Amino acid sequence: MDGTSFTPNELNDGFVVAITIEAKAGEAERVAAALAGLVAPTMAEPGVKLFLPYRSPTSPGLFFIFELYVDEAAWGAHQETEHFKAAVKEFLPLVTKRERIPFVPYVPVIG
Repeated sequence: MDGTSFTPNELNDGFVVAITIEAKAGEAERVAAALAGLVAPTMAEPGVKLFLPYRSPTSPGLFFIFELYVDEAAWGAHQETEHFKAAVKEFLPLVTKRERIPFVPYVPVIG
C-alpha cells in the first residue's frame, strides 16, 4: 500500500475499529478539533494503515471514525500513545456517546 490508494484486498486485510461519537450540545466544534488533531500522529504510527474521521452533514455533532490497523496489537499500541490519551482526555467530557466496535475480515474479497 502506498498510502494514497488501496485495493479491496488491502482494505480487507487487518483489524478494523468502527467508532461513533456524539458531541454534547454546543461542543461539536471542540470534538471536531480534537479528532482532527489525532489524524497526523495516528497515521504516523507503524501499525496504522488508515485513520479516517467523518462528520455527519445532517447532524454535525455526530462523528464516525474508520480505523484500520495491521493487527489487534497495533490497536492496543495506539491506545497507549500520548496523543491518543491526550485527545481522549480532552474530548470525553464533551461527548454523550462513544462506541468502539472492533471487526476482523470474515469473507475474502474476490477479484
